[in-house]
Amino acid sequence: MRDSPKAAPGRPALTRRPLPGGTNKPRGHLKYVAPTMTLMVVLSIIPTVFLAIASLTNYQLGWSLDEKRFKFVWFENYIRLFSGADKAFWHSVWISVLFMVLATGIEMVLGFWLASMLNNSDSKLKPLMIGIMMLPLAMTPSIAAQVWKLLFSSEYGLLNAILNGVAGVKVTWLGPEMAFWSILIVDIWQFTPFVALIIYAGLRSMPDEPFEAASLDGASRWQAFRYLTIPMLSKLLYLALLLRAVDALKLFDTAFVLTQGGPGNATEFLSLHVYRLANAQNGLIGRASAVAVVLLIVVMVVSRFLIKKQRKAAEASG
Repeated sequence: MRDSPKAAPGRPALTRRPLPGGTNKPRGHLKYVAPTMTLMVVLSIIPTVFLAIASLTNYQLGWSLDEKRFKFVWFENYIRLFSGADKAFWHSVWISVLFMVLATGIEMVLGFWLASMLNNSDSKLKPLMIGIMMLPLAMTPSIAAQVWKLLFSSEYGLLNAILNGVAGVKVTWLGPEMAFWSILIVDIWQFTPFVALIIYAGLRSMPDEPFEAASLDGASRWQAFRYLTIPMLSKLLYLALLLRAVDALKLFDTAFVLTQGGPGNATEFLSLHVYRLANAQNGLIGRASAVAVVLLIVVMVVSRFLIKKQRKAAEASG
């Protein structure tokens, strides 16, 4: 046990008074966090539990719970997914993961490049450039997708008008071969500025002394970038990577507005696969819930992995 603090000469010894209830742990903060915790339980935990229970049933939209055909099928919906009976499921998994990797990787690279250009620029137009970069972020993904849907139009779209005038080329942007890449273009356009602004804030907060010392020691720009810039920005980089990876993995609104999962199932990401099963295909709530649970688990695994990496980076940087 730790000794009680000794009193100074002429002063009474300091003693720790036990709190009411026989515990030394203060609980006064609970009344402040209780409303937020209650809201989290109502809006997050209860729907998640309901989703998990629904995934173990054969429930369909419009059924009452007292019908004889409603029953618990337990893991039958999951077996159907992983056995290959639902052929569209693995396609949705593949294109969702591919989209997450491509979108996140490209946005991180372009965002770092834009942030470096802003950081090294002394132009008086820098505030205007930052304002322009924030315009895509001010738009909801559904509105941004509507704008790009007009640009992608095969008949009167601006992109085809430019390509046709310059190179005599006409692209079917939302056709089977280009729909996935068109959605990727929209996501990169909208969220690269988000990554750039996060990294730019980190670059502006870095001290100059380590770079000056490295320059005096003869370090090249690449060495300073590799051994100083990246380690000092690692926490912010992992934060941006986490936010964008999770958002890209559960993409819905942009793809729904542009293609609604088509043509065919060319852009039927996991979120759109859930939508099709629950709404567009006889209201198969049980099967759709199973896919949603799988998507939730994948998001949790990716988030947990990146959070671990971020914590290790934080510990390494002190």
